[in-house]
Amino acid sequence: MNYLGKTRDELQGTAYELNTLLANYHIYYQNLRNFHWNVDGVHFFDLHEKFEEMYNSAQENIDEVAERILTLRFAPLSNMSEYIKEASIEEAGTVEDPAKMVEMVLENHGKLIKNMRSLIKAADSVNDEGTIDLIGAMLRDKEKESWMFDAWAANKLATAQ
Repeated sequence: MNYLGKTRDELQGTAYELNTLLANYHIYYQNLRNFHWNVDGVHFFDLHEKFEEMYNSAQENIDEVAERILTLRFAPLSNMSEYIKEASIEEAGTVEDPAKMVEMVLENHGKLIKNMRSLIKAADSVNDEGTIDLIGAMLRDKEKESWMFDAWAANKLATAQ
């Protein structure tokens, strides 16, 4: 049944971009878990709690993106090897400096934002308002988080001088 009123060919580009976002979100999620577990020092309390809040939000977004892919009648990527292959976000590895963690979060946000904007363009080209609405809200939230982390980083640099 074609309940969306769109063909599979029309939605192919949107589904591809959604799967790319799904892959990026999985690596981003794991990077946040890594930072949450390994942050210490004077910024432990603020960053430990913030990273947990962010990975919980990322987990919800992962589910929303996967369910949107299914709604469009495509299959979401579903294993780590696929995520690593498709994602533009890379695994963080061992990071001990909280300022470096924040810098990496901002880099990850830049890649997520770029991916989201590309996805919105793909969805807009086929009048897929459902995807645009879903991703637009995620984009707005990621932009706001980026602003806040950028302000945190600027404050840290100013107090270090």
